[in-house]
Parts: sequence; C-alpha cells; structure tokens
Amino acid sequence: MRVQKKRNRVEMGIARRHLLVGLGLVMVLGIAVYSRLWVIDYKISNVDSELLRMQFDLAHREAVDESAEWRLRFDQEREKSAKYIKELTEAKELLNKGTPSFEERVRKLQKENIELLQRLDVLKRELETVKLKCTTV
Repeated sequence: MRVQKKRNRVEMGIARRHLLVGLGLVMVLGIAVYSRLWVIDYKISNVDSELLRMQFDLAHREAVDESAEWRLRFDQEREKSAKYIKELTEAKELLNKGTPSFEERVRKLQKENIELLQRLDVLKRELETVKLKCTTV
C-alpha cells in the first residue's frame, strides 16, 4: 500500500506539473495576445485622436467663420438703423423748423377766422347799403 500511495503521489505530482505548465503556457499566451491587442488599439487610438483633433479644428474654424458672418450682419444692420434714425431726426427737425406747432396753427386759424368774420360783417353792411340805395332809387 505504501508503494501504491507513493505511485499515486508521484502521478499526482506529474499531473500537477503538467497542469501548472499548461496554466503557465496559457498565461504567457494570454499576455502575448493582450499586449498585441493593446499595441493595435494604441495605434488606432492615436489615429482616432488625430482624426478627432482635425475634426475639432474644422468645427472650430466653421464656428468662427459663422460667428464672423453673424457679426458682419449685425454691424450692417446697426449701420442701417443708425442711418435711418439720423434721417428721421433730421426730418423731424425740418418739420419742426418749417411748420409751426399745433397751438400756433390753431391761434393763426382763429385769428384768420375772426378777420374773415369781420370782413363778412363789412360785406353784409355794404350789401345792406346797396340794397337800401336800390330801393330808394
């Protein structure tokens, strides 16, 4: 029995060695595959980062161009509005200088109305006198 136990132990030791060698071999192959994949991924990620940087630069340039375009439009519209405001104030000044204010126009029309009423009275009197002359003759 002792011999059999020794043989079992020896066989188990050999089996363990084979198992450990196989496990070590699998680990070495796994590390090799992992490192190979890491190198491939590193190269791809370098290309990707360069591509991303180029895309970001392109997007940034487009945004700056669009911003400049909108700024130009804003400046043009501001110049137009300033021009129109200037023309409007000049027109108002000309109207205020050339034409009297509302109250002045009302006073002038009232004065003219009074003069016309007086003239009407004078004409009525003249008409009455002419009628009297006509009836007396």
